[in-house]
Amino acid sequence: MTPTLSAAEARRIALAAQGFGRPRPDGEVGRRQLVKLVERLGVVQIDSVNVVSRTHYLPAFSRLGAYPRALLEEVAWGKAPALFEYWAHEASLLPLSSQPLLRWRMADAHDGVGTWKGIARFLRERREFVDQVLAEIAERGPLSASELELGHKGNGGWWGWSESKRALEVLFWTGELTAATRRGTFERVYGLPQTVLPRAILNARTPPREEAQRQLLRIAGRALGVATERDLRDYFRMGVAETRGRLAELVEAGDLAPVAVKGWREPAYLDPAARRPRRIDAAALLSPFDNAIWFRERTERMFGVRVRLEIYTPAEKRTHGYYVLPFLEGDALTARVDLKAERKAGVLVVQAAHAEPWATAETPVRLAIELKLMAGWLGLGAVRIEPKGDLAAALTDASS
Repeated sequence: MTPTLSAAEARRIALAAQGFGRPRPDGEVGRRQLVKLVERLGVVQIDSVNVVSRTHYLPAFSRLGAYPRALLEEVAWGKAPALFEYWAHEASLLPLSSQPLLRWRMADAHDGVGTWKGIARFLRERREFVDQVLAEIAERGPLSASELELGHKGNGGWWGWSESKRALEVLFWTGELTAATRRGTFERVYGLPQTVLPRAILNARTPPREEAQRQLLRIAGRALGVATERDLRDYFRMGVAETRGRLAELVEAGDLAPVAVKGWREPAYLDPAARRPRRIDAAALLSPFDNAIWFRERTERMFGVRVRLEIYTPAEKRTHGYYVLPFLEGDALTARVDLKAERKAGVLVVQAAHAEPWATAETPVRLAIELKLMAGWLGLGAVRIEPKGDLAAALTDASS
């Protein structure tokens, strides 16, 4: 018979797999700890929105506490990087060891498969120009789009990008270019893989497609702990048929174990090595793009909370705010706060604070501590709480 987990057991397994439930480091976080965390997660989403902090900095803060922000830049874009950029979940940072596992996706992109329609069309119609841009970087070294002077200029957005920017993104998708570094306001600088990636990665064997996909699903299974087929597929944005085929192979090999979870409509798969803690004692603010909650269907199934990004919702129609971070307390999402870093004033502003049904008398106290920690980590001297939301008054009292 298929083993059955309670919903609470599944939630604790999932949170432990995501790096929650153990005490944060006492001293300063070092390179080894940060890289180890990214390896555990498998992938960290990148996003340019900087209302609080760009999202790729936040998962490590949620799990490790106030680590040096410059450390992430060092391991991602420094002289000896441990990470690389590619389209994995969305735009993402991944351990260098995963680069060979995504070469099948790069090969597909070269054939116009699995990319945005605009990318595929531009590659098909403008290959000569794309090759010209590639030759320019081969001759001049790593360049940003603004440093290239080829083709027509644009006015922003995919359809308004310059032709050079389109060509660079095409080459990034196909793996013919990679991110050498980031500059200024987060502008990507593109370089040839052979001048950016370590020789050991460049010379690593390219696994067959099926083998690479199995390994990506192993990584996803380890990072999720327990997950449905859709959860696993979403982690690296894999197709339905390929996920289904690889999952059957992983189950047969004993790398994933079928389980049922009470209250879940779909069958689930358990990482046989997953920790099964009896309790999770976490207190963490989560980026809306955090691995633990980025698949909204899973978040609602796991926590009973409907999380939606309201950045593109008109202000008067927003329920919780512009850039809202859920608060993980124990193994529940107990609150959410709409945050904004007012950097000139040196203040972290809580524009709204709302309680979830699982909030307790301890929630505003623990949330206030986490907000103060985040403010200091961001280099801000104070936290200001606006009187909006049903948790605002209690949070104000707890912060005073």
